[in-house]
Amino acid sequence: MALIKKEVVDQIIQHADIVEVVGDFVDLKKKGQNMWACCPFHHEKSPSFSVAPKKGIYKCFGCGKAGNSVQFIMDIEGTSYVEALRYLAKKYGIEIEEDQSPAAVQAQNEKDSLFILSDFAKQYFVNALHKNDEGQSIGMPYFKQRGLSQATIQKFELGYSLDSWDDFTKAALEKGYQLKYLEETGLTIVKQEEGKQYDRFRGRVMFPIHNVSGRTIGFGARTLKSNDKKSPKYVNSPESRIYHKSDVLYGMFQAKQAIRQEDECFLVEGYLDVLSLHQGGIENVVASSGTSLTENQIKLIGRYTKNITVLYDGDPAGIKASLRGIDLILEGGLNVNVVLFPDGDDPDSYIRKVGDTAFRNYLKEHSQDFISFKSELFAQEAKDNPVKKAEAIREMVVSISKIPDAIKRSVFLQRCSLQFGIDEQVLISEYNKIHLTEQKASRQQSQPSSGYMPSDEELAEAEAAAAAEAEMYGAEDQQEVDQHNTLRNREREVIRWILNYADKEVDEGLTASQFMLGELEDVEFKTPIYARLFDMCRLKLEQGFFPTATEFMQHEEKEIRNEVIDLVSEKYEISNGWATHEIIVPHESDLVTYGSEREVLRLKWRNVQLMIKEQMDGLATLKEDQEVDKCLRTIKTLKEFEKQIADMLGIVISR
Repeated sequence: MALIKKEVVDQIIQHADIVEVVGDFVDLKKKGQNMWACCPFHHEKSPSFSVAPKKGIYKCFGCGKAGNSVQFIMDIEGTSYVEALRYLAKKYGIEIEEDQSPAAVQAQNEKDSLFILSDFAKQYFVNALHKNDEGQSIGMPYFKQRGLSQATIQKFELGYSLDSWDDFTKAALEKGYQLKYLEETGLTIVKQEEGKQYDRFRGRVMFPIHNVSGRTIGFGARTLKSNDKKSPKYVNSPESRIYHKSDVLYGMFQAKQAIRQEDECFLVEGYLDVLSLHQGGIENVVASSGTSLTENQIKLIGRYTKNITVLYDGDPAGIKASLRGIDLILEGGLNVNVVLFPDGDDPDSYIRKVGDTAFRNYLKEHSQDFISFKSELFAQEAKDNPVKKAEAIREMVVSISKIPDAIKRSVFLQRCSLQFGIDEQVLISEYNKIHLTEQKASRQQSQPSSGYMPSDEELAEAEAAAAAEAEMYGAEDQQEVDQHNTLRNREREVIRWILNYADKEVDEGLTASQFMLGELEDVEFKTPIYARLFDMCRLKLEQGFFPTATEFMQHEEKEIRNEVIDLVSEKYEISNGWATHEIIVPHESDLVTYGSEREVLRLKWRNVQLMIKEQMDGLATLKEDQEVDKCLRTIKTLKEFEKQIADMLGIVISR
């Protein structure tokens, strides 16, 4: 198997009708020019999920999910980009032609070999559990002892590896599988210097690990020898080209639909926690498999829900070690709750002890938001020790600072203030210190691997964001915050206008994109995403093409794709009722000349205002009379230019 050719990708995207693709999963209803439904990605009562047939995109104005037909399949099915393309190609009867370059073919063939070998290994271990005397007498009793039913064992494809040095390796080699792939997947350990090779998983019950598409990519294995102190209880597959521990969650393949339906994911630690809860009817559960939670694992959960409930064993030391995971979840923009089990119990042991119904009730009654959970945990430690209490409060603020949503941060700071009995303004002040420290650190560490360094404008953007936060928490300089926010909005509108009306004429032989890109050639955009889009539009025009949104919606970077889709999505449409009453309400597409000119002037005007402010702020620091005179002349020139633009916009400047 090789890579899909670009021409075929373009053909698939062109043929994939967004209404048909989405309609296979969602009941769409026409309203105006677009189709609407309740969003399949989050619970809602009123439809906010829009499909625009003419633009070939979907957009949820509730949760923000957006994209084209390929992205929809990726979101709804949890597949990779290539798998989504293959799904659509099959739906529309498009034959996939592959990129047959030797390097591409070899790389894909080798990766496929690893998948095929892993699937063979899984089936071998399943057969050993069900059909071999050793598996039946040793492996199966362990699973039964842990309360697992035959249906659960089969659903998760559990198995057993014989207690033999090389039984599996011999069987694989006899079937024609190459030793180099056996070694890369970690199924076989090769000792070159000794000329020996032997099975990694000997005398262990086997837990196959699947990717979100259901393909076997690795294994977890538990020993059944309690008297062997030298052998670790659990052994996992090593990293390979198909298995990256930091990207995988155990049980995600079996849980993804339930997570989406319940709009919640229970996060546990071990394989048996997942199996027992799943068997008890709680199917929206995954495990980090004993490893520290990673950013990619959180992103994987975020594809299906924004709500995570972490189920902790009743072990205080283990809980404190795991708290970093909560901060990562918060940083990922997800909502996190916590359930703590009685000391000595974990989810697996507790559900087997109390039963399914009582376990569900326990989850409902003991679920806490992370602020309540973490503050109680630290408060117990601090007690009457003021130093420890101060450290606990600082830890709480550090966690809150990870939350990207400003309103949520504000609410949690209030909660923390009440929980610890401390003035909210003190917490706000501590938050601002942390935020500014992180901003300075990010300036020094900005993506050195790509050679990228933040520009002065991006640093100004960061400072503006900090100023906006400070205002939310009681800062006085609202005017400066408003100016930066307004500038961002003006830049956004310029890009939106270019993308929506790139090929529309504003004058004979002159299109909106040509006019706006030409007029703003010397203007430097301050917002990074819009600066990039402006440069991309300019490059497209230089290449002889209009910078329409269609191609940018296929961009390799998700941030670009999502922003462009957001810019061309229309939440509201003009009602047909106006025409019934013979009231003509023009659409902005009827006013391209007027709108293009006005957006250019608005952006220039806002930039001039910021330039005047910068000169005014710098005036107080100047000591030489010559420098002061020069600065005053610059301010005067800028103010004259500001008035000229204001007159053209019909704005009266009052000072």
